Amino acid sequence: MKPVTLATLREMKAKGEKIACLTAYDYSFARLLDGAGMDLIMVGDSLGMVMQGHDSTLPVSVADMVYHARCAARGIQRALFVVDLPFMSYQQSPEQALMNAGRLMRKGGAQVVKLEGGAPMVPTVKFLTERGIPVCAHVGLTPQSVHQLGGYKVQGREEKAAEQIRKDAKALEAAGAGLIVLEAVPAALAKAISQDLTIPTIGIGAGADCDGQILVLQDMLGLSPRTPKFVKNFMDGAGSIEQAVKNYVAAVKSRAFPGPEHTY
Repeated sequence: MKPVTLATLREMKAKGEKIACLTAYDYSFARLLDGAGMDLIMVGDSLGMVMQGHDSTLPVSVADMVYHARCAARGIQRALFVVDLPFMSYQQSPEQALMNAGRLMRKGGAQVVKLEGGAPMVPTVKFLTERGIPVCAHVGLTPQSVHQLGGYKVQGREEKAAEQIRKDAKALEAAGAGLIVLEAVPAALAKAISQDLTIPTIGIGAGADCDGQILVLQDMLGLSPRTPKFVKNFMDGAGSIEQAVKNYVAAVKSRAFPGPEHTY
């Protein structure tokens, strides 16, 4: 099968075909996900919590991301490969972001880099994309800002906050972002943003009307000690991890997941 590209994802959005995404942090799981039909595989800085045992993503370094990305990249033949820029690896300046994005691509095999934040990140996204670095933006709940947000809370419930997230998403698209993650926002807001944008939206706790869905692998396998509202345990009744992943892909594609019970 042909490799998935950003152009592929835009075509899927235009056709109304849902995009299935999961995180992976090593060769074995990346290979399994790729073989199960995943459209996008992400090495998220969530590895700080699910792989390293931290209580947030903040301790993760660029070296950590490069190591896990390099391992996962070897298992991927078809899916688009996205890797997070970790905390304080891009906020200082666009030049800092360019240097670290280059490391993730050159040494880690990333095809797209992801960064968190709204309007303040617009100059950085523009700087990167003008220099050939594909960018995935991320708005709503941004885990690297957990202390400023006061915890892992749904964002955009109030009208003013919702409008700001919507404006930020449009600005990030205009700056050159190729896709955008919407995390922990009300479904109605995510639907409006998805209709606003020509680039694909990837939801996590953002309802069924995003163009795609992503979960942390360990969450959807029931391995995490705490299960967020937006997560479904796909290991229930699956019989194997491979089947659980295939069931997830099928549920996303058929719009069976997320259901109302997983939605804010």
